[in-house]
Amino acid sequence: MAAVMRLPRGDAPPLIHGEGTPGARWLAWSGWRDVAITTADELAPPGARVVIAAPHPDDEILGSGALLRRLALRGTPAVVVAVTDGTASHPGSPLWTVEHLAATRPRETRAALMRLQAGDTAVVRAGLPDGAVGRHVAALRDVLAALLRPGDLLVATWRGDGHPDHEAVGDAAARAAAETGARLAEVPVWAWHWATPGDARLPWARARRLAVAADEARAKARAMAAFRSQTQPDATTRRPAVLGASALARAAWPHEAYFL
Repeated sequence: MAAVMRLPRGDAPPLIHGEGTPGARWLAWSGWRDVAITTADELAPPGARVVIAAPHPDDEILGSGALLRRLALRGTPAVVVAVTDGTASHPGSPLWTVEHLAATRPRETRAALMRLQAGDTAVVRAGLPDGAVGRHVAALRDVLAALLRPGDLLVATWRGDGHPDHEAVGDAAARAAAETGARLAEVPVWAWHWATPGDARLPWARARRLAVAADEARAKARAMAAFRSQTQPDATTRRPAVLGASALARAAWPHEAYFL
């Protein structure tokens, strides 16, 4: 995940700024009781393959790490499409240059998958520019469509997530799923930051929640810690970590949300 604001539309303020909605408010929300429960078998029935489109390295863990782990442990084939290498996360940093990030972040992805017990997951690197996926939606659609067949599950960031790369990935995924007959599940990542419990801007009628067991939450937390480039402050620029404590805490929530 790269902390780049969604560009405002018209006079609308950017959605991603400040500390965001505290996780405790989301966890205490009584409305979760009205969100239908789903299971890994329902999302990816036996025989289906799974493709997860991650705008930036770590989005696949934040959004659907528990599902990915569960599928890996039951032997379901899965592919993570790393849409970008996340090289725009540290602008102007002498330490985390574009070249250093391009070399480091793929290694972090592989380490995270190992910690998740999903080390056999294939990773396809699309190589699109971080922060400019919206200019390459058709190309990404083609990459995803080439990996899919009818009945597969395609997981992607939600088309309304509030980050331009996340929304572009969701758009490409929706097109690829429609063309191939795959099933699409959209994952909110940044929405938890800018939205509030019950927020009408989220498509709650399409929402499903996957229960996350304690061991799965711990595995997700360990996997997120593998992304050191994102979880450590940059001493050369004195900027805080790209992923703050609130974002990391979401990885340990007792459920993952999917819009079907």
